[in-house]
Amino acid sequence: MTRVLIAALVALIVSILIGPRFIEFLRSNEFGQHIREEGPEHHMSKQGTPTMGGLMILFAATVAFLPLTHFTLQGLTVLFATLACGAVGFLDDFIKLTHRRSLGLSGRWKMLLLVGIAAIVSLVANHLQIEHSVFLPIANVNIPLSYGWYVFVFLIIAGTANGTNLADGVDGLAAGTGIIAIFTFTAMNVVSYVRSGTDVTHRNLTDLDLAIIGAALVGAAIGFLWYNAFPAEVIMGDTGSMAFGGALAGLAIMTRRHTELLLLLIGGIFVIEALSVMIQVFSFKYLKRRVFLMAPIHHHFEMKAWSETKIMVRFWIVTGILCAAGFALFYRYYFRLR
Repeated sequence: MTRVLIAALVALIVSILIGPRFIEFLRSNEFGQHIREEGPEHHMSKQGTPTMGGLMILFAATVAFLPLTHFTLQGLTVLFATLACGAVGFLDDFIKLTHRRSLGLSGRWKMLLLVGIAAIVSLVANHLQIEHSVFLPIANVNIPLSYGWYVFVFLIIAGTANGTNLADGVDGLAAGTGIIAIFTFTAMNVVSYVRSGTDVTHRNLTDLDLAIIGAALVGAAIGFLWYNAFPAEVIMGDTGSMAFGGALAGLAIMTRRHTELLLLLIGGIFVIEALSVMIQVFSFKYLKRRVFLMAPIHHHFEMKAWSETKIMVRFWIVTGILCAAGFALFYRYYFRLR
């Protein structure tokens, strides 16, 4: 347990300490955010704000995790999914910066790269003999997926990475909701570790490693949030938002007892963001009308004159409620799978 706390503290300190110099590096090299013209008008004031701040989170979390890990394959796989999705986001950010536009990596290339990440995670899961099934809480049944499980893994990774990416539109929104969601998975693995044995020397190190990587990410993200709170000095960009998605997907797949479906609650705010875009596109294409003033949904509230701080805090509250429900389901039903 000490390792979990140390990981969070080290990542937090590293993130806060490197923040000023990293932000100055981004500013001096003119690595600034390009704002979409079709977005809210007041967002134009964010034009040029240093972006790719997600690199701060990835660096601080990795530095804190590696000296403390037991190098279990599950923990390293979550780190891989986080860094790999972050790399996809970095490519997207880099293309935007070099071409000086708000459009980066094409959707086709993003999907192909995410397919590759999902394939590697699936191979590791096969090596670990993770069952090709999904557990449905409340009903207490395991649903076998057979080869459909590989598609399921891709949908988890791609869906979560894109969902977290959509949430990155208001200062502190993606960072805060991501922290709460990853903290929930961290708490789940801490509970699993404690309950895996009465003797500390015989407890499950996989649960501990997953808690350590989760804590490192939480600490690093809190340090980043210090500079990302409104008005933001740095924006995480796709580098950070997609890394959050990779981390959540990796934790859901690698956490014992098939917790993938809990992402619908723990990552519920990202599901809502993604659904708002899909509803808006479908409604405008087929019904010739808009359901929301602007999508994703946080822009809808901006258009209704909500302040960024109000949106951020209320989305945090909703995330906290959904994550509490997810943790309650985990504690109530998932230990029965042991």
